[in-house]
Amino acid sequence: MTATNTTTSAPTGLRPFTASPELEANLQKVLVDLVALHLEGKQFHWNVVGANFRDLHLQLDEIVEVAREHSDTVAERMRALYAVPDGSPRTVAETTSLPRQLTGEQGTTAVVNAMTELLYRTAATAREVHDAVDAEDPSTADLLHAVIVDLEKQAWMLSSENRRA
Repeated sequence: MTATNTTTSAPTGLRPFTASPELEANLQKVLVDLVALHLEGKQFHWNVVGANFRDLHLQLDEIVEVAREHSDTVAERMRALYAVPDGSPRTVAETTSLPRQLTGEQGTTAVVNAMTELLYRTAATAREVHDAVDAEDPSTADLLHAVIVDLEKQAWMLSSENRRA
């Protein structure tokens, strides 16, 4: 079998758009918060107890899936822009802006409050870097729009669990 050179390069005369260090850093901030959100959501999913357990257990899985999908999209966009995403456990733990959560069993009310805060904080990270990302690459800013919309929708839906009319 003959080895084939699989190195990809741009067609002659074309230069691919590449992320600046600032764009890479901004996307990295969003990435680590999305990964942390996913992990915290799964931790709560495994350990939530109390009234309305089953519904919240399932809702947390939906939130985890949203965070996972968006983290994958952000990381793949970084690669498309020749930036290197880092979602390693150490990097996520050391650089996420999300506060550490309690471990062990947690009641449904506490989980709703904590997870709602994490959703809003992750959306805030995307909002914080949005304008700088948009100035350099409006196409990538569109991805951040989807992140913000989805996370804020999940936060609203989740927070409604503890609201009273």
